[in-house]
Amino acid sequence: MKTKDWKAVKSEEAIELMRHSSRLVARTLDLLGSMAKPGVKTGELDRAAEDFIRSEGGVPSFKGYRGFPASICASINSEVVHGIPGGRVLEDGDILSIDVGVLKEGYHGDGAATFPVGPVSDDAVRLLDTTQKALVAGIDQARDGNRIRDISRAVQEVVEEAGYSVVRDLAGHGIGQHMHEDPHIPNFVTPGRSPVLVSGMTLAIEPMVNIGTSEIKLRGDGWTWVTKDEALSAHFEHTVAVGETGAEILTKV
Repeated sequence: MKTKDWKAVKSEEAIELMRHSSRLVARTLDLLGSMAKPGVKTGELDRAAEDFIRSEGGVPSFKGYRGFPASICASINSEVVHGIPGGRVLEDGDILSIDVGVLKEGYHGDGAATFPVGPVSDDAVRLLDTTQKALVAGIDQARDGNRIRDISRAVQEVVEEAGYSVVRDLAGHGIGQHMHEDPHIPNFVTPGRSPVLVSGMTLAIEPMVNIGTSEIKLRGDGWTWVTKDEALSAHFEHTVAVGETGAEILTKV
């Protein structure tokens, strides 16, 4: 049913504030991407992110969220999401997924990208390319009158045509004054009713794509999700605002 009662539907004033927080997310990812080189510790990236976000008048959304101990998520190779940054040193051939959230002026922005560290394998290059294409395909469906399943289907088709798997235990979400709001946005088509998209909804669309099986497991730290078969995984995410004819990507530099 079409409704404007969800928290995900925002006024133009709220969307303007979300542009501020989301652009800071994009600038932070740009900074960290330039730093993601062999020999750098993930903890260094975390400190750089927090310092930059706070210097620009924002607050790291993730730090302390449900007890998460850091400002960014840094997930390497077979780590899907929510990796805790620390003493691990980046090496040639790694792929590093960085997820960043920023709270500024009362609204959150959320974005992620996966970066190659030095020269990487052809398999890794193709995985990153496919995941980015899946994100673009999903965003292309984020327009008034479509349904959440249109986003899900677009992502799933790109991924599975490439011979990869979408993670099914984690999903995108609405976003605004809270980091996680309705609606839930799976990266595959699910049975049952699917919510209708309405102009002004703000969504975090985030394909998580595995080279191998879609199955994942939780590490003993209680946060880090890894692929069950230890194959590579990539993650890209944008915060977008749904419009009449398409979506505005808010997490752009």
